[in-house]
Amino acid sequence: MKNLIIIIASLFLFSCGKYQKVLKSNDVNYKYSQAVKYYEKEDYNRALPLFNELNTVMIGTSKMQDISYYFAYCHYHTGDYISAAYLFKRHLKNYPNSKIASECSYMSAYCYYLEAPNYSLDARNTHKAIKEMQRHIDSYPDSDNIMECNKLIDELRNKLAKKAFENAKQYFTTEKYKSAIIALENVMIDFPSINNREEIQFLIINSSYLLAVNSIGSKIEERLLSTIDLYQYFKENYPNSVYLKTLSDIYTASNQLLNKTN
Repeated sequence: MKNLIIIIASLFLFSCGKYQKVLKSNDVNYKYSQAVKYYEKEDYNRALPLFNELNTVMIGTSKMQDISYYFAYCHYHTGDYISAAYLFKRHLKNYPNSKIASECSYMSAYCYYLEAPNYSLDARNTHKAIKEMQRHIDSYPDSDNIMECNKLIDELRNKLAKKAFENAKQYFTTEKYKSAIIALENVMIDFPSINNREEIQFLIINSSYLLAVNSIGSKIEERLLSTIDLYQYFKENYPNSVYLKTLSDIYTASNQLLNKTN
């Protein structure tokens, strides 16, 4: 066991010494070949500083296109997706006719997808990822990644829909019923394929009724009639809904209050 530890330690020190030699070398071609070797061994943490230096000192050489490609992927493999997205896009801009142009276009978009946060957080990268995915589809209609892009766009839009719904629902929770109705209706307009339309309609009817009963006299009748109309629409479209019992009680209460008001 002791001998094994000594052997491992020796190999580690030798490896570190060799890497330091590569870093200090003034031979850029040697550095390039070693950087590629580290990359191919998936030792991206060692390859990255080498490609970072080469990315500056080898501008204008025949190897620059490959360096740009490796440099972007090193950032991707080490989890720096924002930098990787920028570098893939820069590669695409510098080499638009490259055989890997479509790949770089997709990878830039995919990196933004990987940075898209949980639905409850800032959605800027989510919007950016959707935009870049759509740009890839439009620019490379024959790309092998079209189906994957459409799938990821749907996933990202579902995140935005969930965020929009939770924000709208918050108005209901805080008893801002008029704002809740507007926000919930906008969710259905902006995300027509959202999968919880039934729940949204339920909250709209609830909000409509509670808005009516808390209104001044001149507004009560109009808002009660709106609640009744919304209920009838819901009943026709969701005859087996779990919300019907609650909404039926709201419908009855709305009619009773309407008769009393009249």
